[in-house]
Amino acid sequence: MIDYIQHILNFYAENFEWHILLIPIIAGIIGWGTNVLALKMTFYPLEYIGFKWKGYRIFGWQGIVPEKAGKMASRSVDMITKNLIDIEEQFAKINPKVVAKEMEPRMLGLTRQIFEEAISQEVPLWKLLTAKQKDLVFQRAVKEIPKVTEEIMEEVKSNITEIFNLKKMAVDQLLQNKNLLNKIFLEVGHKEFKFIEYSGFYFGALFGLFQAIIWIPFPIWWTLPLSGLIVGYLTNWLALKLIFNPVKPKRFLGMRFQGLFIQRQKEVSKGYAKIIAENIMTMPKIFDSIFYGPASDKLVKIIEKHVNEGIDNSAGYTSALLRLTSGSESYDRVKQIACKRLVEEIPEHIHLAFDYAKQALDIEHTLNDKMSELPPEDFVGFLRPVFQEDEWKLIVVGAILGMIAGFIQIPIT
Repeated sequence: MIDYIQHILNFYAENFEWHILLIPIIAGIIGWGTNVLALKMTFYPLEYIGFKWKGYRIFGWQGIVPEKAGKMASRSVDMITKNLIDIEEQFAKINPKVVAKEMEPRMLGLTRQIFEEAISQEVPLWKLLTAKQKDLVFQRAVKEIPKVTEEIMEEVKSNITEIFNLKKMAVDQLLQNKNLLNKIFLEVGHKEFKFIEYSGFYFGALFGLFQAIIWIPFPIWWTLPLSGLIVGYLTNWLALKLIFNPVKPKRFLGMRFQGLFIQRQKEVSKGYAKIIAENIMTMPKIFDSIFYGPASDKLVKIIEKHVNEGIDNSAGYTSALLRLTSGSESYDRVKQIACKRLVEEIPEHIHLAFDYAKQALDIEHTLNDKMSELPPEDFVGFLRPVFQEDEWKLIVVGAILGMIAGFIQIPIT
C-alpha cells in the first residue's frame, strides 16, 4: 500500500508543471465570477431584454425577481400581514380625540368657509348680515366639528379591515416599483449575497485543486469544461445550502452550525422594518389607500353620515333662517353642498394628523419586534423564496458559465 502511494506521488512529481497551479486559481476566479453574474441575473434587468416572436420570449433575460414580481411581492407581503402586523391591533392604538385635536384649527376655518359659500348661493339675505350675526350662525359648528372628526375616526378604526387592504396596497406598490422590490431583498440579504460571491472563489479554488489532480494524469481537453460545469454548479448549490441550512442550530465536533441568514435574525429584522416603514407603510401611502383605494366608497358613506349629523346638530339658527327666507328646500341644498365639500376636503387635510398617526401606529418598531421573535423556520421564509422559486435557474446558469470558462482554460493549460 505504501509502495502504491509512493508510486502515485512520484508520478505527480514527475509530471507536475507550474502552470498547472493556474487551474485552481482560475477555478476560483470562475467560481467568483459565475456567482456574481448569477446574482446579477437574479435581480436584473428589471424588464425583459431580448428577442420576442409573436409575443413569446425566444432569447433574452429578465431578472428572476422582477420576472416573478407578482409572486415575490405577494410572498413578501404575506409575511407582514400573517406574521408581523395585525392592522386592527395597530389602528386601535390611534386616539380619535388626538386626531380631532390635530385637525381642529384647519377644519374649523374650512367649515366656516364652506358653509358661507353654500349659504351665499341659496340665501340672498346672507350678504346683508353683519359679521357678528354670521358668527352666531357658526357658534354651534365650532363645537360640533371636532366631535364629527372624532366620530369619523372612531368608525374608521372599527371598520379598518373593510376600508383598508394592507396586502393590496403593499403588493401594488412593489409591482409598480420593481426596483423597490429588489431593494428590499438586496439590502436585507446583502451579507448573504456577498457570501455567495466570495464563497464562489473559495469553493472554486478548492474544487480547482481536484481539477488539477485529475488533469495531470488525464490531460484531455474536455475534462476542463466538464470540471468547470461541476465547479459552477457546486459553488452555487453549496453557497445556497450554507445560507439557509441548518434551520435550527446543530453541533458538530464541538462547533455550532446554523444557516448564515438565520444567525442574523435581529440585524435583518431591524433593517427590514426600517425599509418597510420608510418606503411602503408610510402615513401618506396608508391614508391614500384608505381614502382613494377600492373600498373608498365605504369610507365616503361613513364621512357623509357623520357630516350630515353634524350639520343637523349645529344647524339651529341657520336652519330657521334658511326656512324663513328661502324655504325648506334651500336648507337641504345648503346641507348637500356643504356635505359634498367637506367629504372632498377631509382627505386633503388628514396629513395634519400624520405625525401623531406615525407615532401611534409605530410601524417600524412593531415590525422589528415581531420579526425578531419569529421562529427560525418562519424567518427563513422571508428571503428563501428569492432563490427557491427558480433556484435551479441560478444553479444551472452558474454551471453553464463555469463550463464556458472551462473552455477558456484549455489554451492556458
